[in-house]
Amino acid sequence: MGGPYGRVGAVIAAAGSSTRMGGADKLRESLGERPLLAYSLLAFDSSPLVDAAVLVVSAANLEWAQGLLRGLCLSRPWQVCPGGERRQDSVRLGLEALGACDWALVHDGARPFVSRRLIEAALAAAQATGAAVPVLPLSDTVKEVEAETVVRTLDRSRLRAVQTPQAFRYDLLLTAHRGAAGEATDDAALVEALGVPVRVFPGSPYNLKVTTPADLALARALLAGGAWQHDA
Repeated sequence: MGGPYGRVGAVIAAAGSSTRMGGADKLRESLGERPLLAYSLLAFDSSPLVDAAVLVVSAANLEWAQGLLRGLCLSRPWQVCPGGERRQDSVRLGLEALGACDWALVHDGARPFVSRRLIEAALAAAQATGAAVPVLPLSDTVKEVEAETVVRTLDRSRLRAVQTPQAFRYDLLLTAHRGAAGEATDDAALVEALGVPVRVFPGSPYNLKVTTPADLALARALLAGGAWQHDA
């Protein structure tokens, strides 16, 4: 296809073990009439800026995920690949399965309410340095704690909560993953380790990550209320 940003690929990271869901697999849990994972797949498939996508899942979910993609009748060329031991291993495998692109978007499959606006904003913001992430300001006071004791109170005006989708030059992100010396909780941290500035842009309060049963209940309430669609 090739839009204003050249060839854009997306990696949907969905190979986690749902350890905080009390035994349930959050990706397969119902959210309205679909499994939770379906919503992020549909959002990226509907974006006119995305040319191809890879869904990375656990080996146990491989057959189920293939069936989900067939059932959704998606319009983009999608691949499914098994993930690795860590999130960053899974993303690297997804990038390699995706093949060469100009830009790569990485999104957590457990964030069902990603919007086309966020996808577009990520790519636009990444043009400045080759890397960009969506962020939200913190409303709570944040304290550093050690051995159940407060060490210090952090200046929340300088802190941000980071979301996905994160956008990168494809070759930059693949280099960062292949050369990673340690473990990182998001892709931007690996790019930061290369000394590349990462731009930030406004995220969305509706773009929550489902991690616990309480998060799933909130997602169901948001879907039923329809408020999240204002961010679409």
